[in-house]
Amino acid sequence: MTGADRLALSAPIDAPDVPAVEIASPTRRDEARDAMAVAAALRGAGVPVRDVAVVARDLDPYEGPLFRAALQHGVAPVFWTQLRVTRTRPYALVEAVCEALSGDAADRETLLRPLELGWSPSGSGDPSNPPLPDDADRPSPGWPIEPEALHRAREALPDGSRPLSEWIEVIDGSESTIAADDRVRRFAEWLDAAPAPGPSSVASVLGEAVEGYADRGLPETKAADSPALLDTETDARAVVRVRTLVRQLRRKLADRLEEGTLERSWSAVADLAGVIAAQRPGRREHSNARALDVFEANDVWALEVPYVISVGMTAEEWPRPSRSVLPPEFREAVLRGEGATGALAPRPAWVGGRDRDQFADTLGAAERCLVFTRHTRTPAGDDAARSPLLDHLDTRRVAEESRRELAGTERELPPELRAVVAGESGGTHVDPEADDE
Repeated sequence: MTGADRLALSAPIDAPDVPAVEIASPTRRDEARDAMAVAAALRGAGVPVRDVAVVARDLDPYEGPLFRAALQHGVAPVFWTQLRVTRTRPYALVEAVCEALSGDAADRETLLRPLELGWSPSGSGDPSNPPLPDDADRPSPGWPIEPEALHRAREALPDGSRPLSEWIEVIDGSESTIAADDRVRRFAEWLDAAPAPGPSSVASVLGEAVEGYADRGLPETKAADSPALLDTETDARAVVRVRTLVRQLRRKLADRLEEGTLERSWSAVADLAGVIAAQRPGRREHSNARALDVFEANDVWALEVPYVISVGMTAEEWPRPSRSVLPPEFREAVLRGEGATGALAPRPAWVGGRDRDQFADTLGAAERCLVFTRHTRTPAGDDAARSPLLDHLDTRRVAEESRRELAGTERELPPELRAVVAGESGGTHVDPEADDE
């Protein structure tokens, strides 16, 4: 590594060509509220929601606070995060069907679990085109089974494990005919008719479960969703992903059975599905033009948007402190490259190389204004230091009184931001037609 390369790791960051505003809030919760208050106030000032984006180095600690703050301020957020398909209902349904088919017997909870997750008989939906938020109609009466009916069935059915054929007899028995819903019998018969697991049968059985959910379960989600349709969007993404998973499962299962590395059982099918589902290849698939985009910094390298609100600008959040086991004195000597250490290559993480690059991408994404937010106190009550990355910028700091007015019911923009929206940014040229669509 050359001296120039070493210096590049700690070189100054080029200041952006747009004004930068800094807001310091007492806690992370307050910070999230202030960030969403900025977005709401900009929208109130005539800035289209698509002209605003929120960026965090790591969304994990911020997604919950930002989501709650967005609802408080009447903003519909969409988080650009990888879909964790194993935490979705369509995947849980596939897993529950496999569990109900595993072994020679099932207990009452295992039998009813797929129904709790929205199992429905497959209708005439197009497998290649799931109903998405804008075209999901209300479900046909009867499916999925409502929670009250499931509760009655659970109370009526006896304890203990039984083969599926015996469960059908129990459901048909005189003592449970009235209490146990007839739809439970239909589901039990569907399970009992399932063939032995193989590539084709697995695709057929699990595919039918997914299509039934797409036809009837997804509209149920929409009917119970908020106007922002966030749960519906996640459910629709999950349906698409689980459909792909079922197709992949068919091919993988065929390969494993041919290799003799997998037993022919539904429990093995569930395990293989879990392995495939753990590979998360994609980000958000469905655009929502009415929502505020919230990104992780890793995803903004090609983004161009007038207003960027960057949260988490503390020394512990961005850049993330190095966790190297090497002493800081040694790391500093390697970075200087003097003497014998000149033959050693420093790791970019020692000076936050990746975090610096993502911060630079965030700066470059803003076409009109950058808003940086940070909290000054940790949950334990300790001081949260300002991010050293902000030392490279000449930020306009918002006074505490202005911050309180921003977070209040009137959501009044601080003077530093009002000037930008009005096109009077203190010498920085602003195109007055930048927001016109």
